[in-house]
Amino acid sequence: MKEREPVAVVGAGTMGNGIAHVFALNGHDVTLIDVAEDRLAAAVATIASNLGRQVRKGTLSEDAKGESLARIRTATERDAAGDATLVVEAVPEILQLKAELFRELDRLTPHAILASNTSSISITEIARNASRPERVIGMHFMNPVPVMKLVEVIRGLQTSDETTRHVMDIAGSLGKTPVEVADYPGFVSNRVLMPMINEAIFCLMEGVASTESIDAVMKLGMNHPLGPLALADLIGLDTCLAIMEVLHRELGDDKYRPCPLLRKYVAAGWHGRKTARGFYAYEQG
Repeated sequence: MKEREPVAVVGAGTMGNGIAHVFALNGHDVTLIDVAEDRLAAAVATIASNLGRQVRKGTLSEDAKGESLARIRTATERDAAGDATLVVEAVPEILQLKAELFRELDRLTPHAILASNTSSISITEIARNASRPERVIGMHFMNPVPVMKLVEVIRGLQTSDETTRHVMDIAGSLGKTPVEVADYPGFVSNRVLMPMINEAIFCLMEGVASTESIDAVMKLGMNHPLGPLALADLIGLDTCLAIMEVLHRELGDDKYRPCPLLRKYVAAGWHGRKTARGFYAYEQG
C-alpha cells in the first residue's frame, strides 16, 4: 500500500476509535489523542477487537490487522498532532469544547486541514476559532464507523474548494461514500433522523405502544435494520438530546422540541448501550 498522509484524531470515544480504525486500516499513520489514558487504552483494545472480527469474517488477514494496529500511536497532549496534515476532531457535542480545541489545533497544526466529526454544530461557527477558516470542514462519519459507508462532508461558509475536494477524495480512499452538504443545523442525516427518533420517544411516553412494538413497526413496516429506540441507544441518548437541542435552538421550530422522556432518561444517566441502560437494558461490557 502506498504511503498515506499522517492523520491525528482527537477524542478516543466511540466515534474517535472508529475513525482511527478506518484511517489506520487504509495505510495512514494515526495519532489518537485523548486527555484520559484509560480511554486511549480502551480505544486501542476496541480497535484490536473490531479488526479481529474482520479477520474472523475472512475480510482481513492477520498480517493486515497487525500492520493497522502498528500505525496507531496514542498521546494525551494535543501537540502530538503537530505532524498531521489532517486532524479529525471527535470530542463531545459541546460548542465551547470544540471552539477551545480548534483554537489550539489552529496554533499547533498550521498546515493541516481541521475537520470536525460534529453531528449537528455549525461548521461556520467552529471555523470562527481558526485563523484559516478556509481549511476547516465537517467530516461526519456514521456509527459504527468501520461498517457504515457514508461520510457527510460539510462546507462552512468559508471552506475552500481545495479543502472540500481533498476531504472528498480522502473519504473515498477509505472506502466510504462522501456526500457534500451545506452547513445547516443537523445537516441532512440528523435533521431527518433525530426528529424520527424523538417522535418514537413521544409515542413511548404517551403510551401509544411499547418499546419493542415501536421498533418492530419501523423494522417490519418500514424495512429499517434497527428500530428508532434501539438506534437511539446505539447513538447515545445524551448525544440524541444534544442534537435535538441544537435543532430546536438553531431552527427555532417547536417540532424539534426534545421529548421530556428523553430528557428524563439522560438526567438519570441512562445513555443507552454505553451505560448498559437506555430504552433497553444491556449486559455490562
